[in-house]
Amino acid sequence: MPMPSEYPVEVLDAICAAVFNAAEPPPVSSLDPLIHQQCLTLPSPTTLPSSYPPGNWPEPLTRLTLINLSRVSKAFYKATRQYVWRRVEIRLPRTWLALVEEITGGEETVDEEAANLVEQSLNEAATYVYAATSPTKELDRDALFQLRSVIRARLEKNAVDLPPEVLTPPDSRNASPMRPRNQSLEDRNSRHKSKSPGRWRVIRAVSRATRDVVESVRPELYVPMPQDARPGRHILHLDFNHFRTIGLRRSVGEGVNSRFVTGERLHLALKEMPNLVTFGATEYMDGALTFSVLTELLFRGRPMSNQRRQPSRGRNPSPEESEAGPQDWHRRKDSQALEALDLCGCVSSVFVKALTDFVIMYLMVPEQSTQDVPERGRGVRFEDEEIYFPRLNRLCLRSVSSVSSTILTPFVLAFPSLTHLDLSGTRCAPELLDGLAESYTIHLVSLSLGRCPRLTSESVKNILINGQCTYDLEHLSLFGDVTCPFPFEEDDVETILLEAPCITHGRLTYLDLSSHPITSSHLAACPPQPMLRSFGLSFITNLELSSIADFLLKKASNVEIITLVSTSLQLAPTAPIRQSTLAVHSTLIQQLCTLPFTLRTDPETLKRQQAATKLRVIELSPHILSALGTGAGSWRVVRSKGARGWYVDSGCGWTAESGDVGVDGVEKALFKRGLLSEHPLRKGLEALAESGGNVSTAVGWHARKMEVLHGDGLLGREDGLYGAMSFAFAG
Repeated sequence: MPMPSEYPVEVLDAICAAVFNAAEPPPVSSLDPLIHQQCLTLPSPTTLPSSYPPGNWPEPLTRLTLINLSRVSKAFYKATRQYVWRRVEIRLPRTWLALVEEITGGEETVDEEAANLVEQSLNEAATYVYAATSPTKELDRDALFQLRSVIRARLEKNAVDLPPEVLTPPDSRNASPMRPRNQSLEDRNSRHKSKSPGRWRVIRAVSRATRDVVESVRPELYVPMPQDARPGRHILHLDFNHFRTIGLRRSVGEGVNSRFVTGERLHLALKEMPNLVTFGATEYMDGALTFSVLTELLFRGRPMSNQRRQPSRGRNPSPEESEAGPQDWHRRKDSQALEALDLCGCVSSVFVKALTDFVIMYLMVPEQSTQDVPERGRGVRFEDEEIYFPRLNRLCLRSVSSVSSTILTPFVLAFPSLTHLDLSGTRCAPELLDGLAESYTIHLVSLSLGRCPRLTSESVKNILINGQCTYDLEHLSLFGDVTCPFPFEEDDVETILLEAPCITHGRLTYLDLSSHPITSSHLAACPPQPMLRSFGLSFITNLELSSIADFLLKKASNVEIITLVSTSLQLAPTAPIRQSTLAVHSTLIQQLCTLPFTLRTDPETLKRQQAATKLRVIELSPHILSALGTGAGSWRVVRSKGARGWYVDSGCGWTAESGDVGVDGVEKALFKRGLLSEHPLRKGLEALAESGGNVSTAVGWHARKMEVLHGDGLLGREDGLYGAMSFAFAG
């Protein structure tokens, strides 16, 4: 049997890719949290959705597997390198500092490291060209040295943007006195007098010089660009979802004056990640989202203007002309454009000021710049050079409550290719929804407008009924609660239910109408929703449980999750608690979730039996969950890490085990009820119930926050602070 080092590179890469992709969320979610009891011995699901076997591995398990593979051999180490670095999640402060040091190496100052990179790139280029053009396989060192000299001469002639210190070989000069070797990273980053050209520019200059030399001899020969030894080019995903500074025993002064994630460090790190496509921030590091960081994130991959002109008086410069360093724009042009941006919970004054300055500088038109914006720095862009970001598809601004509507509107409208948009908990104004409704390029798949106090019923009706951007919606959240009800009247609800294309076509899989004035007549008139899986009907006092049960039975039998917090007089806080618990079991569970009675006990008959609906999770108020105790039958109370809780059928779920065959005889995932007490899925759900709320933030159903980094929308699943926003917080 051959050793791993003898396998082809393609085989090793395929193995590492399979391990990395095992952590990717499945395209069809089972709506359940991950339940892994024996992760390394679980079989793969036959089809999706599947709660058992789970549809994907947890991310830490995938990372551990890749690290173990990298220790097998040098060949495996090279193959796993790009996948180990592809997804970076910052968890600890020291981890972040180590990451910055690893991917940057203090490249802000001109020193011998940049010159060493030139020499290394020249050696690689000369060796490759010699091997491709030499008629013999014997190594001629004189010819190789002569070829290297020719490439260096061409580099010195054409690379006008590289300083002489970089082009000078290290052996022919003294070490640069500009940076002592014992200088700390903070001191190096704080120096901006002498900027390094950056490894990306050195490698590109060497590659161009090599191609010029080769084209003069053999134009048909392809010369690849030398590879950077730093791992920053491998990073595609960066988020601070798990980053915390709580519990480090730092004083208030240290937390203010000695931050770990600073704007300088973040900007320095982003410049070394040319292939970054997804970025997630949180409230624990939003002080690092400065103007330069936002510019670095959003202007990546944007082509340079065809004409460079000086702005006239009273106008802002174009993005290229406003750069402190002109070469930064060339670097961003060669980088990948951002596809997903999550700014959930970012409310710091630093971030608000940076976003305000960014919008005023680049996105505002003259009419907007005179409304509620500071006099300082007022200006507009060129009228014939509108700035858009067409490659960003997914944007989450949940709980970004400190940004005014005059800034939020032009910022969101600058993304003409959005498919996922979360505006819940913001100062979103009707003008923003009107602008989205008028767009012909935005085609939303997932939209969240929950808890937006400045919205009006007319603007929401306009975007849902007349807006082309919501025609193909699959996830829609219009969530409201007692503290912030949605601004709808009964006539508005009826109009939307009967005329909105996303509802009349029956393609919604997630819908939240909590706090709306919905009545039994509205549910009776609502079109059928055959694809609906998660339904929110909380805080609707005048809606009877019998009407909800009738709607699920006749028009939405595939609903698996429903929220009924403080809905109907039977579940209201003022109702007798015994009456509330009996109403849940008699009206909902017995009618919708109970298997039909039969005297036959053979397995085939039991497998074919199905309840009237697929309902298996009911979100209820905390006082009702406490009254339910340990549940009845297979139903258990599962509490989140916060204030939310659910009544869950632990003996029910999606399974895709070997031998699961549908009615047509094809092996596929099945929705099963009455799972045995020894079944791993039932044991996992019962373990969550026994935890009493001491669970991960990823445990829960019917998310309130949109998942945008992977593109799963409101049916996605997250952990960390994003998971707390989705499943723990009541609002």
